[in-house]
Amino acid sequence: MAEATAYFDVDGTLVGTNLLHPTVMYFANQSSPLKSAMRMGGALLQAPAMAMAELRDRRLFNELLFSNYKGMTEDRMAVLSEEVFDAIVKPRIFRGAQDLINQCKTSGKRVVLITGSLDWTIQYLSEYLGADHFIANRLEMKDGKATGKLLRPVVAGPEKAGLMVNDAREVGHDLAQCSAYSDSYSDVPMLSIVGHPACINPDAKLARLARAYDWPILDIESPPRGNMESAR
Repeated sequence: MAEATAYFDVDGTLVGTNLLHPTVMYFANQSSPLKSAMRMGGALLQAPAMAMAELRDRRLFNELLFSNYKGMTEDRMAVLSEEVFDAIVKPRIFRGAQDLINQCKTSGKRVVLITGSLDWTIQYLSEYLGADHFIANRLEMKDGKATGKLLRPVVAGPEKAGLMVNDAREVGHDLAQCSAYSDSYSDVPMLSIVGHPACINPDAKLARLARAYDWPILDIESPPRGNMESAR
């Protein structure tokens, strides 16, 4: 039985995506062209507010973004989620992501994906990468339709750290023995609560902090030196 957990952020860490990439595909593939156009138009109207929220509060950004899913049917989400994974997420998985996860599992660690993305798509990524568990945002559904609200707790920013504390407690793991991986400065709380934090493709602020605290900085996007396919 695993004695520690490796927690992985997803967007920008294991996959070269952000929350907007799957959303565009979900909205562009509604049951009719008119419905697709209306949903895309509504999201565009909210773009300035979402841009401001992104700078101030990751949780607010998540709530604004996913409010645009209001009225989308559960059946439609189920149909589209695997297509979104195959078309948007899978091709953007960093080439070293699988190896890193395999290394964690070989060393006896339980692997958990923790992300602000929707559970609909992350379930396929989790299965594909062989993760043991995932923690993701979930749309509130009533009468088979999205209400435009996220179920609590919202997976974003500092909330991730609290969710990791709860998860580790449930499985009896000591966070001092656990690892965490992220690309974003907004995830400093989740990196700070484990004994073995690491940064993958870090943004500028996180890279500076990583150097200051001597946190490992990993590059899983570039192939190993000597790989003749590196120029592709």
